[in-house]
Amino acid sequence: MADITLLHNPKCSTSRHAKDVLGDAGVAFEEVQYLKHPLDATALRDLIDKLEDPVTDLVRRDSFFKEQGLTDADVATADQVVAVLVEHPRLMQRPVLVRGDRAIIGRPKERVAAFLAE
Repeated sequence: MADITLLHNPKCSTSRHAKDVLGDAGVAFEEVQYLKHPLDATALRDLIDKLEDPVTDLVRRDSFFKEQGLTDADVATADQVVAVLVEHPRLMQRPVLVRGDRAIIGRPKERVAAFLAE
């Protein structure tokens, strides 16, 4: 059984870095490519319950975010974050690491090693 679940986007260098750190540390992990296998509302709520970061940080504020006409006010609550990420999975921040009842966003990159060391 995997110790950690890595919510991963292989096109993202920070996400690839997290995968490399996990592999180099010899940690058993399950890789979930969330763009191929998007999280449903239930899975997102479970993730949010474990997330140590502010829930709004789970949403990327990139050009696609702006193209959708979204603002910070649209992702201020857990319910709003779930709704946005169900509709637009590509807006989920990455990587996300989950271990037991804890989850973090692996940004900046140094957070991954610190999470493993805890």
